[in-house]
Amino acid sequence: MKYYPIHLDVTNRPCLVVGAGNVGTRKVKTLITCGAGVTVVSPEASEDVLSLELKGLITLKKKAYEEKDLHGMFLVIGATGDESVNRQISRDAHKRSMLCNIADLPDACNFILPAIVERGDLLLAISTSGKSPAFAKKLRKDLENQFGEEYSVFLTLMGNIRLKLLSEAHEPEAHKPLFEKIIENDLLGLIRENRVDDINALLHDVLGEGYVYENLMKNNT
Repeated sequence: MKYYPIHLDVTNRPCLVVGAGNVGTRKVKTLITCGAGVTVVSPEASEDVLSLELKGLITLKKKAYEEKDLHGMFLVIGATGDESVNRQISRDAHKRSMLCNIADLPDACNFILPAIVERGDLLLAISTSGKSPAFAKKLRKDLENQFGEEYSVFLTLMGNIRLKLLSEAHEPEAHKPLFEKIIENDLLGLIRENRVDDINALLHDVLGEGYVYENLMKNNT
């Protein structure tokens, strides 16, 4: 099986998670982080899920799954711990041509969820195409050690530089050599070592007046 890699925009989209144990809870939290409108269907729920409902962050229906729960949903994740129920969710979703992920049953999914490493806007996804989740987990831990929080700061800074350039009516095609020069001069390393004076010197050399690290990061601290 070869999966087509894709990142979904689930912002404000209705998503269903069936099951609210440990696995379901993790899926719910990830969907919330990505801005989805989450409904959870489960006769019982973890403390975390109950807390999310109390905060108004999800809709919780404490009942058994029914096919009608799929109505109007963008995607569904089955995480009940009961294979027969999970496979029924898969069949029902297939009839509706819905995106469907079933925990620990790759053959019942039309998309799978990779192991991920997040550093702000940097998202690294690791997939073994369902062959070895344990190895994907090991790779995730390796990457977490390799990619520190400086990557989050770096991308925030680069994004704010881009916005400022655009606001000054720079042509977008002129940005590429500027960004390449900044990257080639190890902006990332300077951020990692918190060498603010050197960061500002680099920005001034490449971009000119008005590009000051502290000011560019002011709205993101």
